[in-house]
Amino acid sequence: MPDTGETTTVRWADPLEAIERCYDLGWTDGLPVAPPTQQRVAQFLACAGREASEEVGQLPERRRRVTAGKVAANAVMAGCLPEHFPVVLAAAEAMLDPVFNLVGPSSSLGGAAILVIVNGPVVQQLNINCRANLFGPGNRANATIGRAVRLILMNACAAIPGLFDRSVIGHPGKYSYCIAEAETETHWTPLHVDRGFAPGQSAVTVFAAEGPRQVRATGHPEAILYSIADVASSLGTSMSTSGSVGDSAAGLRQGQIVVTIAGNSGLWRDWSKDDVRRYLHQRIRRSVADLKTARVLPGPVAAGDNERYVSLVPQPEDILLVFAGGEEANMSSVIPSWGPKVGSTAVTKEVRLP
Repeated sequence: MPDTGETTTVRWADPLEAIERCYDLGWTDGLPVAPPTQQRVAQFLACAGREASEEVGQLPERRRRVTAGKVAANAVMAGCLPEHFPVVLAAAEAMLDPVFNLVGPSSSLGGAAILVIVNGPVVQQLNINCRANLFGPGNRANATIGRAVRLILMNACAAIPGLFDRSVIGHPGKYSYCIAEAETETHWTPLHVDRGFAPGQSAVTVFAAEGPRQVRATGHPEAILYSIADVASSLGTSMSTSGSVGDSAAGLRQGQIVVTIAGNSGLWRDWSKDDVRRYLHQRIRRSVADLKTARVLPGPVAAGDNERYVSLVPQPEDILLVFAGGEEANMSSVIPSWGPKVGSTAVTKEVRLP
């Protein structure tokens, strides 16, 4: 799929040969793909009411122009159904928004993946998983929408492992990283509404993310949140060790973070999302002594540094809180952002239907 604006036509004799040709052309993520036939790509475009030549976004740093046709071809290869395509398009538009700074997380040594969070009526319409086995396998919509994003990064944005994707270790979310919020099962405001959309709209939020860190805690809100804050404050994540360093604690620059909370929504009946964010924001922090020992902040540890703390999240609003996961236990997850030293900001786009 060279970035010439023209269609690459490949012919094959049978389906198995087609799959192998996709490997030869470098179009896969290491797993077999569905051949992107002209008929199938046209079906996807029709489902979204888009023309193949319509621009979805650009990546100027790599001289890439991404069209709806390219997005459709990669969605086909990922195994999506045509009705999944508007969600994939919204995710592509979001990650190509200049605010997201796609060139950073897609090429960094840190190995971030693009987490896709889906909200609104489309979650129920497409049966996108928001409950048990949230980040795991078993759901076609989650697996293929997330995989389509990765194939778009590779084939349309040149984020090819070993070329522009310079990840040192990466993580499994770089194959597929897509979830939905269980917004119909909680009194909490949905994520897309927090970010300015109406409840009846469908929307996709993209977030440059490390892998999810599971948090297990007893069934009391404060105990759960205290444990989440402790996990979110650990050294070794981009939150605590990749900030830009100044002359003092104030010189540490941080980023956003995603927190998912599962279990019984009734447990949180006395807590709003704002309550949760404020509680976490006050406790996601490290001492100046810890940050100096880890060489995040300069200078030797001084008297009083153990009692001085640095917040690792700028504002409560920078905690993207999502109610999602199974009902059987009070399991949560913490998902640190990619490289706050350079920065990538979560972006939300509407899922537009024809």
